Amino acid sequence: MGIIWTIIIVYMAAMVGIGLYAKTKIKDSNDYHLAGRRLGPIMLAGTLAATEIGGGSSVGVASKAYGEWGLSAGWYVVAAGIGILLCSFIAPLMRRAMATTVPEIIGRRYGTSSYAISSILSFVASIALAAVQITATATIVHVLTGFNLTWAILISGIGVVFYTYLGGMWSVTLTDFVQFFIIVFGFAIAVPFALHNAGGFDSVISNLPPEQLGFTKIGWKTIIGLIILYFMTFSTGQEAVQRYYSARNEKTAVVGSLLCGILMSVYAFIPAFLGLIALAVFPNIDANNALATVSVELLPPLIAGLLLSGVISATLSSASGNLLAVASVYVKDIHGTVLKREVKPENELKLSKRLVVLSGVVAIVISLFSQAIIPLLVFAFTIRSTGPFAAYILGLLWDKVTPRAGLYSIVIGTVTGVGWQLAKEPYGIMAVIAGCVASLITFLLVNWIELKRGVPKAPTAFNSNDLSV
Repeated sequence: MGIIWTIIIVYMAAMVGIGLYAKTKIKDSNDYHLAGRRLGPIMLAGTLAATEIGGGSSVGVASKAYGEWGLSAGWYVVAAGIGILLCSFIAPLMRRAMATTVPEIIGRRYGTSSYAISSILSFVASIALAAVQITATATIVHVLTGFNLTWAILISGIGVVFYTYLGGMWSVTLTDFVQFFIIVFGFAIAVPFALHNAGGFDSVISNLPPEQLGFTKIGWKTIIGLIILYFMTFSTGQEAVQRYYSARNEKTAVVGSLLCGILMSVYAFIPAFLGLIALAVFPNIDANNALATVSVELLPPLIAGLLLSGVISATLSSASGNLLAVASVYVKDIHGTVLKREVKPENELKLSKRLVVLSGVVAIVISLFSQAIIPLLVFAFTIRSTGPFAAYILGLLWDKVTPRAGLYSIVIGTVTGVGWQLAKEPYGIMAVIAGCVASLITFLLVNWIELKRGVPKAPTAFNSNDLSV
């Protein structure tokens, strides 16, 4: 265990070191929020993948494979990869908009009311998501070390706040890039070692219930539902969209997105297989401890250290993206639009860093008082995506839209999504999907009525003065 923790501590120190290096590249608010819009395809793919591969895609997949889903738990990440691939179709439009946040596009097209509502929804959701990832990280630390969960939350939260504060998007991107490839490398080399120490492939398979090896045990309804869910959340989630905005150009946004989707799909079934190994060798443990148990009991300390560093960093990278999203939405949208307070360009960087710290503290407090991961995650996905989905996507794709179509769809979609969640998701339909469908139908209906009445279309989503950049 000493070797494992030495590796993890050294790794975390390296992440802070990267944050210090990234700080030297920050000259203004644009650098802090968008890395100067200079990300190439490899860097973009790495930071997208690391942001979306969090605790659920590693610890969660291993846990589900150990439990009810078996090998088909890998579809959880494949669905996310397909969701990112679908985002590739709108990625060039995101980059062309030359925006910083999702609400900014909504504000350009549909006016102040839509802008304010979507800003608040994105702000609250991003804080909740940061709290979820801090809790997930702390849970891993707690399981591995026996540390008090309170201390684990404080250590995890302070660490992610610190390196995000230092370098903003540059810090997040550089650490994400390192983290993703350590995650993939760590998991890939863990499988043969775990198999060997578990008695070999045949031994593992013989000790598994046959149904656990079903490739589509999860069911096509769930798989398709997850793909739709991920496309909706990734295409409107500030932490993902902000990375598309940071791409060097439109082509880079597309190539980086495609590469990310492929990488995620390749990685998908590795943690699922480790979960199956845990079931074969340790059939009576808590499913949530499957990955940690395999790492500590079946892997050499060096490999275990790399794997667990990757797992911890996966959740931390997601948290850092959410904290930066909070700062970006507040500084770019809420401060001026909702609170009507002007901030000078030269003061934006200072305000952004303050928001990273403040939102980090709030996320840590939420994590301390509510260790619920899945309920908070579902809540965040629901409020950030259900309402703004149709307004944002159609605002990019379609020229003939009207302001009220955007506003009504945001309100109706959000109310439907939250109501569907409170009703325990009737008919097995996810709240995010129900809300987004309501948002889309409302948008199309209101837009059709208004165009028939000759209502003027909304202003363009694209700033023509910036299109040459």
